[in-house]
Amino acid sequence: MNPTVETVTRRIQERSAATRTSYLAQIERLAGRRRGVERMGCANVAHAFAAMPANDKLRIVAEKAPHLAVVTAYNDMLSAHQPYERYPGLIREEAARRGATVQVAGGVPAMCDGVTQGLPGMELSLFSRDTIAMGTAVALSHDVFDAALLLGICDKIVPGLLIGALHFGHLPCVFVPAGPMGSGLSNGEKAKVRELYAQGKVGREELLAAESAAYHGAGTCTFYGTANSNQMLLEAMGLHVPGAAFVHPAETLRDELTRSAVGTALEITAKARYTPIGRLVDERVIVNALLALLATGGSTNHLIHWVAVARSAGILIDWSDFSDLSAVTPLLARVYPNGSADVNQFQAAGGPGYVIRELLDAGLMHEDVSTVSGASLREQTLLPTLSASSGVEWAALPKESGDESVVRPAARPFNPSGGLKLLQGNLGRAVIKVSAVPEDRHVVEAPARIFTNQEAMLAAFAAGELERDVVVVLRFQGPQANGMPELHKLTPPLAVLQGRGFKVALVTDGRMSGASGKVPAAIHVSPEALAGGPLARLRDGDLVRLDATTGSLQALVDEGEWAARALAEIEPLQAEDNAHGLGRELFAGMRRNVSSAEQGAISWL
Repeated sequence: MNPTVETVTRRIQERSAATRTSYLAQIERLAGRRRGVERMGCANVAHAFAAMPANDKLRIVAEKAPHLAVVTAYNDMLSAHQPYERYPGLIREEAARRGATVQVAGGVPAMCDGVTQGLPGMELSLFSRDTIAMGTAVALSHDVFDAALLLGICDKIVPGLLIGALHFGHLPCVFVPAGPMGSGLSNGEKAKVRELYAQGKVGREELLAAESAAYHGAGTCTFYGTANSNQMLLEAMGLHVPGAAFVHPAETLRDELTRSAVGTALEITAKARYTPIGRLVDERVIVNALLALLATGGSTNHLIHWVAVARSAGILIDWSDFSDLSAVTPLLARVYPNGSADVNQFQAAGGPGYVIRELLDAGLMHEDVSTVSGASLREQTLLPTLSASSGVEWAALPKESGDESVVRPAARPFNPSGGLKLLQGNLGRAVIKVSAVPEDRHVVEAPARIFTNQEAMLAAFAAGELERDVVVVLRFQGPQANGMPELHKLTPPLAVLQGRGFKVALVTDGRMSGASGKVPAAIHVSPEALAGGPLARLRDGDLVRLDATTGSLQALVDEGEWAARALAEIEPLQAEDNAHGLGRELFAGMRRNVSSAEQGAISWL
């Protein structure tokens, strides 16, 4: 095992000793109870199963058959979640065939960040994660289930489902994905059209045609953003049936993998293989997730989400853990925006199983961990295929990568270190995704131009005011200020400026997620400006240095002057900006109580 991986794992275990011990004790207390129907009052039992067929009631009460919960994030606003519409019927059918019963315990909200990008609705996005976690807990609170199947894929949905499930950590849980949409217009071509539109060289009609060719059917978007990073991490944590992440929704294999997930949930419910999610997700499994993220250049959103996920299992991690692991984790995948390939090409070249196998063989992952499919992470390196006899069977992946321009062995990585770096300095702590940024852009020193909303920055770009070396600072975008929206609408204009030869960077206490592109962006700056963070001391024209080679983020201002400066105040929201006023008010309590980005932006602490 790599000594840094061992050191970080041990450090997390020591830091988490008290909270993890308390969490596991709670699981043991709950696991030792009688089954729900045996300990509940008769009226409670009657209510729970009133709408079920008589033979299912008999199975649950008299035959003591396993009873599965389904928590679904289905809606057809999200292309990735549209296939879930028919999953409950498929799951019921398979459970019945195996002598078990199923109820859809609840549905959770699932918003599409692609729809709300750059609009007021995005301000509710991050908080939707905690709402999903609470919704998952509400669904499971009926407390009649022996295991749960969790149906979710996209940005905040998987972390929310996982956080909620970990609060019911005595239950065995299996995540059930639905797969990516087929490849359409390449992500690179889509990005080019966006940049042309930002320059006024093509119109709305051409832009809409390009976007519609890229996002064209059921399944996840094909770039390696937060949704597909979620799937990679679940594979690395052993919470999927092996190889389930990136099989197309319409393939027969997809249905067979879903049927297999039902069987797996039932297997880990049995006493011989009882594997509750709270035991499964231990410190080593969290470290495996971080290593998978770093080795694939995954979404920076997980520096927030997985801090919150880990805390829900009594495990305490921080950005220093990510940074130390990144230094020793080779970059094994080039998937857009870190390369030209999409997730379908990633899957064809070997996909998650190949990356996990390479990391295991290099001593860069913990192998001796439980998964839903077995007693070793090695299970997750297998390739699922259709079988005439059993529906699906697993075999070893080919030894060689299917395409070394997409995935490479650990002995010949794209880069010897991972795709994320921690930045620290008198502007606070931030993270940067360097895997997609050209090396000659890893250091940017330029005057700051400060904005407090995206619209003002876009207007300044359109007016030609940013035609120079510039560090664009967008502050008051943190979780306390406005819910920490993603800021992808800034990527095309910043890329245009960079393409014109200017040295350009973004510094923000907001988010940029997994599709941040090739512009250096110091994001999640903590403490945020509204909480008195040093971003509120910056003034237009201050020289700012972002140095991803040394891990530094500095305002090059005289120390005495810096210390004496007053903090800028957030500008009040204008009425015309408040199109989601009721929604904002609903989430106002979350904003007041939310922790910092570095602490996971958890709204119930």
